Amino acid sequence: MTEQHSNQFERGTDGPKVVLVGVDGSDSSLRAAAYAGGLARRQRALLAVVYVQPVLAAGAALGAPVAATTDEIAEDLVAQIREAAERVKGIFEVRWEFHTFRGDPYNGLVKAADELKADAVVVGASEQAGHRIVGSVAVRLVKAGRWPVTVVP
Repeated sequence: MTEQHSNQFERGTDGPKVVLVGVDGSDSSLRAAAYAGGLARRQRALLAVVYVQPVLAAGAALGAPVAATTDEIAEDLVAQIREAAERVKGIFEVRWEFHTFRGDPYNGLVKAADELKADAVVVGASEQAGHRIVGSVAVRLVKAGRWPVTVVP
């Protein structure tokens, strides 16, 4: 009997290969990006920085330039990340990619984690008071139970 090895993707076997971090420009998300960057560097993993571009049908219906505003946020986030990467170049090397997904933050991060085959997900703690009642994106990701989730305060 011969043993066959499958080349199927297996999550979390030798430490993370892809560390996904959700950013939205908030202080907690930028702290999460810094933490995830350190984790990716130490594990020699790819840092996948994900911005979930909100789909605001109500704003679009009122004629508000929602898409242009969220595009500007994404461009600003990329600029901030590039600047931070340049500051540590030669000291710390981190492979990173920036991705934009559309939708609500939870579903956007789930889709990103699935498509990018994330081994670990890092998010900032919610800064909105209402999330104590409804549940934050971080809590929902933990409850999904599909990836190790780190919540950075």
